[in-house]
Amino acid sequence: MRTDTTTQVRTEPAAPLSVTLPVRLIGAALLLATGGIHLYLWQTGYKDVHLIGPMFLANVVLAVGAALLVLLTPQRWLAWACLLAGLLEIGTLGALLLSLTVGLFGFFEAWSAPLVTPTILVEAAGFLVLCGFAAQQLLASRRREPQV
Repeated sequence: MRTDTTTQVRTEPAAPLSVTLPVRLIGAALLLATGGIHLYLWQTGYKDVHLIGPMFLANVVLAVGAALLVLLTPQRWLAWACLLAGLLEIGTLGALLLSLTVGLFGFFEAWSAPLVTPTILVEAAGFLVLCGFAAQQLLASRRREPQV
């Protein structure tokens, strides 16, 4: 007599479309806003600041790439794409806060500089949306995995 020891695992989508689509759109928009702010600032003078100028331009490229990643990644990998994009946002915000307080590569930013407040808001919102979604999805997927 043979008994069947296989277990049935119910697979569910990582997130319903009603949640996933807004996260993709809002997350990508916030990433593009971050890139747009850095491109504008780079064009208006930051390109001449040693090390900071190239970093601003790199941020533009990375933000556009991350926005495309969030928009185009298959559902299966979306949580990881959002996590990476959210880490880009918090890293960029951290660099701004360092430059506002103790300096970054010898560069000190002033609170009165153009777009400081909007940049902080956009990058913080991007981090919260993207990493919040990623954390929720990754924790939910751990609960759905079969226990061995």
